[in-house]
Amino acid sequence: MKKIISTLLASCCLTSLIAQEVVVKGPDEKLQLVVSASPAEKPSYSITYNGKTMLEKSPLGMNTNIGDFVKGMKLTGHAVTPIDTVYHQDRIKTSKVHYQANELICNFENPKGQKIDVVFRVSNHDVAFRYTLPRQDGKGSVTVTAEETGFRFPQQTTTFLCPQSDAMIGWKRTKPSYEEEYKADAPMSDRSQYGHGYTFPCLFRIGDDGWVLVSETGVDSRYCGSRLSDVSEGNLYTVAFPMAAENNGNGTSAPAFALPGATPWRTITVGETLKPIVETTVIWDVVRPLYETKHDYRFGRGTWSWILWQDGSINYDDQVRYIDFAAAMGYEYALIDNWWDTNIGRDRMKSLIEYARSKGVELFLWYSSSGYWNDIEQGPVNHMDNAIIRKREMKWLQSLGVKGIKVDFFGGDKQETMRLYEDILSDADDHGLMVIFHGCTIPRGWERMYPNYVGSEAVLASENMVFGQHFCDEEAFNACLHPFIRNVVGCMEFGGCFLNKRLNRNNDGGTTRRTTDIFQLATTILFQNPVQNFALAPNNLKDASPVCVDYMKTVPTTWDETRFIDGYPGKYVVLARRHGDTWYLAAVNAGKEIVKLKLDLDMFAGKIVSLYKDDKKWRTSTCDVESKRKRKSATGNPSTGRCCIGEQLDDISFGCEFGINTLIPNSHFYLLFTCGLVATVFIVQ
Repeated sequence: MKKIISTLLASCCLTSLIAQEVVVKGPDEKLQLVVSASPAEKPSYSITYNGKTMLEKSPLGMNTNIGDFVKGMKLTGHAVTPIDTVYHQDRIKTSKVHYQANELICNFENPKGQKIDVVFRVSNHDVAFRYTLPRQDGKGSVTVTAEETGFRFPQQTTTFLCPQSDAMIGWKRTKPSYEEEYKADAPMSDRSQYGHGYTFPCLFRIGDDGWVLVSETGVDSRYCGSRLSDVSEGNLYTVAFPMAAENNGNGTSAPAFALPGATPWRTITVGETLKPIVETTVIWDVVRPLYETKHDYRFGRGTWSWILWQDGSINYDDQVRYIDFAAAMGYEYALIDNWWDTNIGRDRMKSLIEYARSKGVELFLWYSSSGYWNDIEQGPVNHMDNAIIRKREMKWLQSLGVKGIKVDFFGGDKQETMRLYEDILSDADDHGLMVIFHGCTIPRGWERMYPNYVGSEAVLASENMVFGQHFCDEEAFNACLHPFIRNVVGCMEFGGCFLNKRLNRNNDGGTTRRTTDIFQLATTILFQNPVQNFALAPNNLKDASPVCVDYMKTVPTTWDETRFIDGYPGKYVVLARRHGDTWYLAAVNAGKEIVKLKLDLDMFAGKIVSLYKDDKKWRTSTCDVESKRKRKSATGNPSTGRCCIGEQLDDISFGCEFGINTLIPNSHFYLLFTCGLVATVFIVQ
């Protein structure tokens, strides 16, 4: 603490007439934040890492209906406090988090003497900040008309961004729903597709100097969800509020809250490599649980008929087949999608739930978020948007033993919608129900804030592969994006892992999957969500490789540790996750060129490794490898064709089709894999 204070005193320039600066560093002193203010300029901040500029001078402040907190702001004081805490969380990328940071509170005052604080948390790779307002001038509430908050990037920056769509467009006027397509490595000069900026999270490459991920967290019923504007002069992106047309025009774009009060946290993660980006926990570090639960929620795997069998499968007999399939796989859940209220009926649902429970399978049921902001007909409708009806419905679900709900088709990011998310979660917890959101916004720290929250879609998920061949063709590219961007900031309910080659009910028509079976297995590691409803079908018990089916019977959905190994967004990714004492490592490549990597995997040293991979004809088979002498590849030269793996372990070289169990003598080996149609999975026990 003494060192921090002395650094601050040496770095501060507090002059009332010219400029004021405060400097604070992360615990290891590589990440540095500078906060500046002067009467002639807006308050600003900048960030460097290891001496390299990650964010140039970027504006702070906001305009409200009680005062202007942008112009003529004076820095009247500051304080720094170290933070060192440990918390546990069973629904994110790691189960135990040790959070260390330095908290800087900057006190500002406008020319009228009105006060606002900016609170910064600076850790080794993350900066989080928010505004806090006291009760003042007799005012007990505030409406924020606009934020000045911005992010100014160096000239060499390229972007990995997802555009915000127009409001009230798309199927049944359900957009925006965070389901647009990313552009990778685009110049900052590119404009967003619809002219409304970009949805969080937003990834930036600062040339050869490093990476920056920008997002937000801690959004609840007391604020709206935000996004980034299109870039303006000087490479500046600013925080933008929801469009007026969202939610069919209902609700205000400007958020309001009681005083004293605070905005959500805006988060900035920086690193010279992508490792800090992928492994960050800042989204959860700076929030707290909003309520305690008396329920012991159980996470796990599920089946759902709708993804391949579509609306026609929402009938009693087909759901029995999927329940039986879930039982055969040893899965905890089955999800029954839209139209169950009419196609099965409430009376028969009681019988179906009893049947499922007799098989050891619990059910999730689908609901529309409903109401006055879209044209959805799929039922049940008009149950989740009214408190009286919602609580009555949830009481009924609890009486039947339903374990969760999937709520679909939200209308935007206005504060009114954020309040609906929170109301659904809170009421559901009162009745012991877990909640999945679909057709929705990204989660913003919700895993820690709400104990019964278990995932959001907010991505071009598996259903799009069923709807159009383009999305099958782009699957590998997207799979190599999500571990760096969307899934970094929260649970991602993707609903993937197809073992059907053709994406229809009979595995004989519709769109064609371009990736191999092992690629699909790899996504179960790459994509993180505590309740995973996989895109498998009962026919897979007969027409899929038994090796793949056996893997899918045992893959976990919760993780104790996540490690980024290597990769580049949209090109390839190697990611490892640990469940208990078992490590799972997935490697996929979206490019057409071979990628050869030398990896340092200390968790593999001295362990027995099971290797899953495809051969050049997309088949799976088994072979054994002796680890103490050279052996030629069982599939030929691993750098040609579709053979996707070759390892070099000191004097040991091998590459075979599938199922290697061998002792790894040390943790250094080469991984070689080809285009995005293939992938590799390691399991280490």
